[in-house]
Amino acid sequence: MRPYDDWRSLWDMIARSAYTQLHYSPLLLAGAVAGMVLTYLAPPLLALGGGLRLWPAWAAWLAMALAYVPMLREYRQPLWLAPLLPVTALFYLGATIDSARRYWLRKGGQWKGRAQAPQRG
Repeated sequence: MRPYDDWRSLWDMIARSAYTQLHYSPLLLAGAVAGMVLTYLAPPLLALGGGLRLWPAWAAWLAMALAYVPMLREYRQPLWLAPLLPVTALFYLGATIDSARRYWLRKGGQWKGRAQAPQRG
């Protein structure tokens, strides 16, 4: 495993391959964005914006935080990070969108200064 010492290097690692994993498909990208937004971002936004009357959003956020706890334990991270999983998801989503942007600008798959992504027709 390679260590990533800062946010930028982690972002670049994700952006290097995320759109490749989606087979360079705008439709799969749209589905991934919609799925990430609905799964990870909508619950906390609805919960914080709607108060206790939107208890299903609070329940969904709690469920995702509890599901994240084993991963935090595995990597010996503090458990208070569990409710912040949506922030991690937002970071990953941003890097995934950036991966597509780089591909469309013909800068996709950058590794050691070279573009690895296939050429578009």
